[in-house]
Amino acid sequence: METLIKSITEHVKLSPEEISLCKSFWTERTLEKGEFLLRNGEICRHDSYIISGVLKAFCINSENGNEEILFLAIDHWWATDISSFSKQKTSIYNIQAVEKTTLLQISHLSFQKMLEQIPSLEKYFRIILEGYLGTLEKRIVFNHMYKAEQKYYDFLDTYPDVASRVPQYLIASYLGVSAEFISRIRKKNKSS
Repeated sequence: METLIKSITEHVKLSPEEISLCKSFWTERTLEKGEFLLRNGEICRHDSYIISGVLKAFCINSENGNEEILFLAIDHWWATDISSFSKQKTSIYNIQAVEKTTLLQISHLSFQKMLEQIPSLEKYFRIILEGYLGTLEKRIVFNHMYKAEQKYYDFLDTYPDVASRVPQYLIASYLGVSAEFISRIRKKNKSS
């Protein structure tokens, strides 16, 4: 819980009473490797902050049956279907643990109550959403404008902690390239 409070207080000032109240809304949950946080067709009932572990969000490609990675999330990141959570409508993707993962979760109703009781948290969650939106915009631009090798190197530069913890085939899916392509780039770099 302390890592979440630290993240919040880096952006907004909270009184000791507000910190204590904020903590009361969250519950801890652990997912084993392979366990689902959310499945396609379910409603995302909780917003989830990762204390430790790795999650992947993905859809299944109806043409070839492959997983299409939408995002990867590690320690101190958020993993939620924002649209499903905010509208309480069914999700169009899955979120699954890549390794044992410990989360802090807040239900939709508790989230609304928390924001009512601690209005300054609106600013914190706006900042988080703005960061997420910026990441999505960059990904769209890179997917349309850059070659696969450039996307891979940018991923390594931007997310070195993710790259060191996530299997190569998941990174390949996230980037829209084959795992073999990434293997070739890595071999090329080792021989250089």
